Formats: sequence, structure tokens, C-alpha cells
Amino acid sequence: MAVAQPEPVPYRMIITLCTVGATLMQALDQTIANVALPYMQGSLSATYDEITWVLTSYITAAAIMTAPVGWLAARFGRKYLFITCLIGFTITSMMCGAAQSLNQMVIFRILQGVFGAALVPLSQATMMDIYPAERRGQAMAIWGVGVMIGPILGPTLGGYLTEMYNWRWVFYINLPFGILATTGLVFCMPRSHPNFLMKFDWIGFGVLSLGIGGLQMMLDRGQDQDWFSATEIITEAVLGGLGIYLFIVHMMTSRRPFIPPVLFADRNFVSGIAMMFAVGTILVSSSSLMAPWLQNMANYPVESAGLIMAPRGIGTMAAMLTCGRLSQKIDPRKIMAVGLLALIWSMWEQTHWTPDVAQWRIMMTIIIQGAGLGSVFLPLQVMAFATLAPQYRTDGASLFSLFRNIGAAVGVSVTSFMLAHNTQVLHEEIGAHVTPFNRALQRGDQASHLWDPFSSHGAAALDHVVNQQAQIVAYIDDYHMMIFTTLPALILLLLMRRPRGAVTPPADAHAAMD
Repeated sequence: MAVAQPEPVPYRMIITLCTVGATLMQALDQTIANVALPYMQGSLSATYDEITWVLTSYITAAAIMTAPVGWLAARFGRKYLFITCLIGFTITSMMCGAAQSLNQMVIFRILQGVFGAALVPLSQATMMDIYPAERRGQAMAIWGVGVMIGPILGPTLGGYLTEMYNWRWVFYINLPFGILATTGLVFCMPRSHPNFLMKFDWIGFGVLSLGIGGLQMMLDRGQDQDWFSATEIITEAVLGGLGIYLFIVHMMTSRRPFIPPVLFADRNFVSGIAMMFAVGTILVSSSSLMAPWLQNMANYPVESAGLIMAPRGIGTMAAMLTCGRLSQKIDPRKIMAVGLLALIWSMWEQTHWTPDVAQWRIMMTIIIQGAGLGSVFLPLQVMAFATLAPQYRTDGASLFSLFRNIGAAVGVSVTSFMLAHNTQVLHEEIGAHVTPFNRALQRGDQASHLWDPFSSHGAAALDHVVNQQAQIVAYIDDYHMMIFTTLPALILLLLMRRPRGAVTPPADAHAAMD
């Protein structure tokens, strides 16, 4: 596996553009197909439950194949694995765009997830290798733009392509970027040094795949299947827990597990993946709550809602580029603390929102929220990998991507479930006060006539008002829950230590090597 090079790397700028492009492609494809699902449903003759497999198949395949990226890079060489995955991702994107049936689409999305899983960790490890330690903060800022902006811009870009052309262009857009990135890496990326003597840990990979797959399916399908009242969800939960337990036991007892246990001996790295999980729960769930709130509660048109959410990405980009320069001058833990506090403040501000909140207040809040995410994400990469030996960077990057994706899945599933559940409960509680004996309905004014519970129109109007009030409180409860999810991340900062010099790599380069 390639190690950090102290001398200048030729064509560094071209490699940077290619790796960031690959990262952006993969990050976009996590969310770009969301808004196109109704159009796919008609074209592929699928039901609502069936069409969601377009999303879950990709996410599950990508989650499972993220873990062995480090071993694959060491076995076949990072450059050759990177190029193979880029080519495969581009081809399968075209296949998804040309799919004529639901079965074809699901199969092609699984293949797209398999090839796309390695793009983010490989690009991150490549960026850390081609830049010296003093410029690594700036490099992670440039790379992080793709990771953070992709999921934010995905729904907006997907909606535009679907509206202007058709849903197939959601996948076809990857072709020019895939060709350019692949060409650049073929000619400019430094050669890799494969180790064909390495043996793969099939048992470890099998039980980890069972654990990740079961957990991912439980989170994706839970809300639609009424969670643990369904046999399917109970089965997936048991298989997921069993797989993760068996993997931990196997990793601690096996001679050559495909994920090196030495990674978990690094306190900075372990604290980093725990914080990445916490940040992942907020990264996607905050935007997934924001979009329906703007459209359903504040009654903004779809295109206006997209424009209002755009400043969140601007705040993230500005914070990451700024933190890239500050990370070498200021303790990264202090930058992360400021970012977490900004994130908590923005969610506290959202607990005071009502449908008539001013547009400037919404945009200001989400700019600060985006800046908070960017201020945490970049210094976190620097701190977590600062004390990690270079030969473990690809393994570490794959675990970072895995924990971020699992955090995002948990965040979206929990917030969506809590929103639906609390809305139903609050609707019942508020509705209990809507009776003919309520004095507000006995005043004889115009409002009481419009809300007459004995007429069909009045009952419908009352139900709309009750449901709106229930949703307002349910959204507030979700943001309170997200605040309490973020607060423990501040404690993790106390566990991290700022490195005081160069890292001396251990003798064994990879736990899976022989």
C-alpha cells in the first residue's frame, strides 16, 4: 500500500480534481435519486414499497462493501482499485439510467453501490498521501467539500434534471465526470504496490456483512413495517446484532482479520469515528427534516425550498475552507468545539420556528448550521488521522465512511419515525380538546363557523389545524432530540490529544498481511 511521500507529488492538482470529482459523484448518488422516485415508479410499473428498493439496495450494498476497502487497496494496489471502481461506477450508472424494469434497476443499483463504496475512502486516503502534513488540513477541506456538499445538492440537482429532462439523466450525469476522473487517475496517480500474497478474511467479511446488512435493512424498512411489530424487522435486528457480535469476537481472536484491530488502539481515531457517527446522524437528517418543513408547513414551492436550503451548503464550504487554514495554527479541538456549539445553537433556534417565521431567519440559521457541520468535519479528519500510521489510512478512511453512513441511516430513520409517531400522538391529544363544549367553538364569530365540527367542511378545517399544530410540536421534539444527540460529542473532545510530532509507523504494515 502506498505511504505518505515527503517529496512533491507530480500532477498533484490533477489528482486532487479527480479524487474530489469521484467523491462528489458518490456523495451525490446517495440522495440525487430521491426526488425522481415518483417518476421511476410510473416508468418501471412499481408500487411505492417496491420503488424504495432503488434507494435501499444502493445504500445497503455500499455500506457492506465499505469495510473491506482497506484490504482490497493493500491487495490489489490503491491506484488500480480506484480506477476499477471508477470505471465500474460509471458503467453501472449508465445501466441504471437504461433500466427497463424494477428488477434490472435494483440489480444495477446494487452493483453501483458495490463499486461506489470504495470511492470516498480511497479518495480521502489518496489526498492525505499526496499532501505533506503541514498542508493536510487544506487538502481535507477541499476533499470534504465533495463529501458534505454532495448529499445537500443531490435533491436539488436531481429535481432539476428530472424536471428539465427525465429521471434517467439523474444517472447519465455521471458519465462525463467518470470519464474525466478515470483518465486523470490513469495518467497522473502514482503507481501502487500490490501484495498478491495477502489472504482474505472471508469469515470476518461474512459476519460483518450480515451485521451491516441486517442493521441497514432494519433502519430502512422499519418505518414502513411499523418497526418491531413486524416479523421482518425483528429478524433483521437479530441478524444484524448477531453479525456485529460475531465480527467483534472474530476480529479480537483471529490471527489476520481484514480490519486491523490496531486501529482501535488509537484513542484519537476511536474518538473520531464515534464523533463521526454523531455528526452523521445530523448531516442528512437535518436536511431531510428541513425540506418537508419548508414545503408542507411553511408552504414554499419546491423550487423556492431548494433555493432557501442552498445557503446551508455555502456555510459548509466557507467553514471548511477557513478551517483548512486555521487547523495548523489553532488547536483543532477548539475549532470542533465552536462548530458543535454553532450546530447546537442552530437546532435550538429551529425549536422556536413556526410556519410564519421570516425567510431571512431561516436562511441565517441554516447558514450557521452548515458552518457548524463544516467546522466539525474538517478538524475531525485531521485529529483522527494525525496519530494513525500511513499504512492504515485506507482502513481508517473506510471505517470513517462506514460510521458516517450508519450514523446517517440511524439519524434519518429515528427522526422520521419520531416525527410520524409524535404527530399522531399529539394529534390525538390536541383533538381531545376539540369538542362542542369548547368555548372557542361557541363564540359565534366567523372562525367558529368555519370550524363547526358538525359540518363536513368545518370538521375538515379543524382536522387540518389540529394536524398542523401537532406537526409543529413534533418537529420541535425532533430538534430537541438532535440537540441531546450532539451534546455528548463535546465530551469526546476531552478524549482526543493533539499530536506532538511525527508518527512512527509500526513494523507490521497491515494486520491482514502475511
